[in-house]
Amino acid sequence: MIKRKSQREIEKMHEAGKLLASVHKQLRTFIKPGITTMEIENFVEKYLTERGATGEQKGYQGYEFTTCASINDEICHGFPRKEKLNEGDIVTIDMVVNLNGFLADSAWTHAVGEISEEAQKLMDVTKTSLYKGIEQAVPGNRIGDIGHAIQSYAEGEGYSVVRDFTGHGIGDSIHEDPYIPHFGAAGKGARLKEGMVITIEPMINVGKWASQMDENNWTARTVDGSLSAQYEHTVAITKEGPFILTEQEDE
Repeated sequence: MIKRKSQREIEKMHEAGKLLASVHKQLRTFIKPGITTMEIENFVEKYLTERGATGEQKGYQGYEFTTCASINDEICHGFPRKEKLNEGDIVTIDMVVNLNGFLADSAWTHAVGEISEEAQKLMDVTKTSLYKGIEQAVPGNRIGDIGHAIQSYAEGEGYSVVRDFTGHGIGDSIHEDPYIPHFGAAGKGARLKEGMVITIEPMINVGKWASQMDENNWTARTVDGSLSAQYEHTVAITKEGPFILTEQEDE
């Protein structure tokens, strides 16, 4: 069942979203060669705790961390770890913030020092594909319009769109209906209505779109070892258009 949110609920989710956005902005300078994703995890957890918030992912279906930290060929759900990040890596930090019972979800791919042209272009295309999808998040459109816009753009640039993981509704829990594929046909799927709050979170690969699961049964990575990037916003559907609850202002 798709739950539509009141204006008050959207405003409260926006407060969580602004806090989440501030974390990603802090990480722009915190992430550098030589630090570990476990240090990122500890930084994020401390940052949220000091501001009266918690990481909603921690404990979700047994997941042990506040963040997901996916490096290079890892598509999503990478575990924070003690190995150091290297110059030229890219790392996606994904988190769900709970502030006073209201949730916001956002992932961002960060460069570790100087990165290759290939990695930079992947990041640029993935970020642009996110906003191509967000443009379609208006009342009266259908879910397929979002995925079609993302797929058309990303594949037109020579990249592939991960099929195994999707965006989703968000509200009282991390995952609610509807699910938002980042591929598909325009004009198909459930109609978008005012008050819906969804995540749009394309995962884009340099190589094949298919994923394989690590032995931990959480971390997905590309089947061919190619780089993968992800950008995600929480978006409210309003009569004025898409309202990005996790916007980073100067992103």
